[in-house]
Amino acid sequence: MQPPGLSRRSFLKVSVVAGVSVYIAPIGSRAFAALFEENNLTPVPWDAATGQAKFRIDGTAKVTGAKIFARDVRAADMPNWPKTQSHAFVLRTTQADRTYEGFDLALLGDDLKPDRVVTATDLARDGLVFPAFYGDDMLLPSGKTPAYLGHAVAILIYHDFARFRFAKDKLKFHDEIIRYGDATGPLERDPWGTFRFVRVGGQTPYDDDVFSSLKDAPIFPSMMRKHQPVWPDGQEHGKLDAQGMYHAAQIEQALAHPPDDWLVMEREYQTQSIDTAALEPDNANGWYDAATQTLHLVVPTQSPNEVAESAAGMVAKGKLPVRHLILHPCYTVGYGSKDHYNMPFYGLVAAMYGDGKPVRLANDRYEQFQTSLKRHAFKMRYRIAVDRKSALLQTFQADMEANGGGRMNFSPSVAMVGATAAQSIYYFPRSDLASVAIASRAIDAGSARGYGTLQSMAATEMMIDELAEKLGLDPIDFRLKNALRSGMKNTQGAIPAGAIRVDEVLQKAKGHPLWTDRAKKKAAFEAANPGKRYGVGFACVQKDFGTGAETSFAKVEIDADGRIRLHHTAAEIGTGVSTSQAVAVARWLGRPATEVHVAVTDWPELPIVTSGDPYLMSQAEQDKLSANPRWSPGYASPSSATNSAYYFTHSTREAARLVFSQGLWPAALSIWRRGLGGGQAAPLVVRIEDARWVDGKLSAGGLEALPFEQLVKTAHALGLVTGAIVHVFNRWQWAEAEFDLGGTMARLPIDGMALRYGAGPAADPQKDAAPPAAAYRTLDRKRVFIPPVQRNNAAVTYYSAIGTLVELSVHEASGKVELLSHHSIVECGTQLSPQLVSGQLQGGIAMGIGHALHEYLPLYEDGPGNGTWNFNRYRLPRATDVAVWTQTGEVLPPVTETDPPKGIAEVVMIPVVGAIVNGIAHATGHRFTNLPVTPQKIQEVLA
Repeated sequence: MQPPGLSRRSFLKVSVVAGVSVYIAPIGSRAFAALFEENNLTPVPWDAATGQAKFRIDGTAKVTGAKIFARDVRAADMPNWPKTQSHAFVLRTTQADRTYEGFDLALLGDDLKPDRVVTATDLARDGLVFPAFYGDDMLLPSGKTPAYLGHAVAILIYHDFARFRFAKDKLKFHDEIIRYGDATGPLERDPWGTFRFVRVGGQTPYDDDVFSSLKDAPIFPSMMRKHQPVWPDGQEHGKLDAQGMYHAAQIEQALAHPPDDWLVMEREYQTQSIDTAALEPDNANGWYDAATQTLHLVVPTQSPNEVAESAAGMVAKGKLPVRHLILHPCYTVGYGSKDHYNMPFYGLVAAMYGDGKPVRLANDRYEQFQTSLKRHAFKMRYRIAVDRKSALLQTFQADMEANGGGRMNFSPSVAMVGATAAQSIYYFPRSDLASVAIASRAIDAGSARGYGTLQSMAATEMMIDELAEKLGLDPIDFRLKNALRSGMKNTQGAIPAGAIRVDEVLQKAKGHPLWTDRAKKKAAFEAANPGKRYGVGFACVQKDFGTGAETSFAKVEIDADGRIRLHHTAAEIGTGVSTSQAVAVARWLGRPATEVHVAVTDWPELPIVTSGDPYLMSQAEQDKLSANPRWSPGYASPSSATNSAYYFTHSTREAARLVFSQGLWPAALSIWRRGLGGGQAAPLVVRIEDARWVDGKLSAGGLEALPFEQLVKTAHALGLVTGAIVHVFNRWQWAEAEFDLGGTMARLPIDGMALRYGAGPAADPQKDAAPPAAAYRTLDRKRVFIPPVQRNNAAVTYYSAIGTLVELSVHEASGKVELLSHHSIVECGTQLSPQLVSGQLQGGIAMGIGHALHEYLPLYEDGPGNGTWNFNRYRLPRATDVAVWTQTGEVLPPVTETDPPKGIAEVVMIPVVGAIVNGIAHATGHRFTNLPVTPQKIQEVLA
């Protein structure tokens, strides 16, 4: 049943979850057209000569301030909603070492009392249980100890803005409204997750491993004792985990009693908790229409599918009747902070108790600091052994602790990724890398940009620099000698996919004037600037992109008038994905998409189903499920893990490729044959791989260049393919499937396909008559080749690399660090949009500079959990801190024009951290191991 007042064209049913019909109205729907697309988006301004976008699709809206975010939406903006807007805010504890015993709102008096108060008692009575991912007690019941600082206890709802605003201001910073009972101490809990990766390589870097995670298995604790992991006993010929611990013991023994020609260095590093400082604070706006039993939600999210499915499951279990859920995922910006975050579900609760009125729940900046997902604070103990004679790295042992805070969120995978990334660009014959994500009373940490790799690789780069110094070697020469090269294995035993080009990055950095002239410039600068010290630092990293279970839908279709429409599951979070995916179409269609719709979660024409956990399922379970030709291990990934450039582009291009190969190309052959005078049967020797687009026309093998518009009209007239929907899945390699395309079996790197044909007489070669022009036909695959579940043990295989040189000065009296200039060298495959790459590089470097020098949040009682933090206390880098006018960068050209684009959104922020710390060491002679490196710390060293 369709919810009242909605048209099928505006709201499309995604699925039914536990009896609740879920509808999605993405920002491109007709219902939102006036508010979003028509006013704020334009077709991609295309430069046909260069094959590049002149500026991003939302560029005009961004620079004029007209771009609409979820936070801007009010009830009056929404079609069919009541026009009056209610508001809500959340009461939170500021202590986590004693029981919570309720709250007292006497401070508000009678005039400012809320119209509705929602507590844990209401949720329990009405059966509203938050999704299991977020844990228990999303509103804390009385008598319990808060799990973390800032634990929510109640939602206060007001039906007029003035009283809401006065009440919120009245209660701010008044801790006494929360009543506490007996002291209990903070909760003690087992870690959120624990991992260990042991590898012993063969005789050479290219031989089979003796033991590794990919070949054998990762190692997990056998039990927990006093909330600490207990590892299995080591046995050389025991079970796999026992074998792994045997090799770990051998590595420990070698480091404790090294050969005479080994240099063994041990260091401890710490990185801080930081705020993601997203432009848009967390918010939600919801309306529960009891008359139609419909719940409407406007939310910013990186993961619309997760919100839709989790919200539907949440209300389905409750006693308040909900038959329809309508979700509006909007433009947002997140840096990971809006991926699997809990605000949409607090907004859902506020709406359910809004007395039939739309309720807006939106953090101010104090609340955002108190509640938003943080980047994990890490503690790391590293031991690295290097052979003094050969200067080759021998062994890497690491123990890492990531502080996950009060709720689990993504902490287990952050800890895991931090460990698997720690080797960075280096090859180690032997390694033992353990990581644990602890539970604490700190604010939840989650999917912040860097995802554990910023922490672990920055530490590695600091240590590599110091090792080079101890060996008396040029730091870049030392890196070159030990760089991981194509065909070598990572610390999980997996061979990275594609060409590894870190040696090229290193060679370019080695020849850069900042590096070659550093000694001369240091002497000249310090002579000319008494009281200042000069330093140059370098760091180079490569980071994985993706999660090992990346999946997406894409639809590309061409109307008879030549308009190219693109629909994609990707959510726009400020990275420019709507622009890059529009541009990606041009590789096959010669021009970008005219119309782009993102955050699309409704795909009725290609009914893919999914079940099970792609990370945990057995091979037998996968084999059984894949017998269903419409099953896939995953449905649609959130916009995260730097996945848009490579993974999302793959589905976009595969859909465009089908439209070309099954539509425009046979249309071109038809025209060329007619031109030879022989009609459809005329002999023609030309290959699809020779096809090229030039100035909007298609040619091949010296044949007449055909205008795009002529090809489109011919494809429609002949009933050829004019639209394609694909679904893809990647577990560190693409799933492939065989499809029958007009009697020819084609093996393609997709696992689902649907095609649309023109209205001509020869439409579908497998049917007698053509289907309607707007209809899609699902083609069930004949066979499927899904990457084996064993590839989960690889943890990562796709990498992009970047090296950064930093030139800085240190003021001896104040300890202030000034960045004079910096230069980065990026390897990112084929660029979809150089402007977007440049923007990611500049923005990422600014974030890395903040992490290295400025940004810091105390974890506990004096930190943001007490509700008093804002940007007046939190130091973000400013233009004067990032060398904005003297920064430079270069991108390695692709090996060939067929190189895929690589994800760089996270990697670009990482090397500048190590480069700054190494540059400070060059300037001062002291190596810092605790971030951020503040003026106070430098003053203590120089005093």
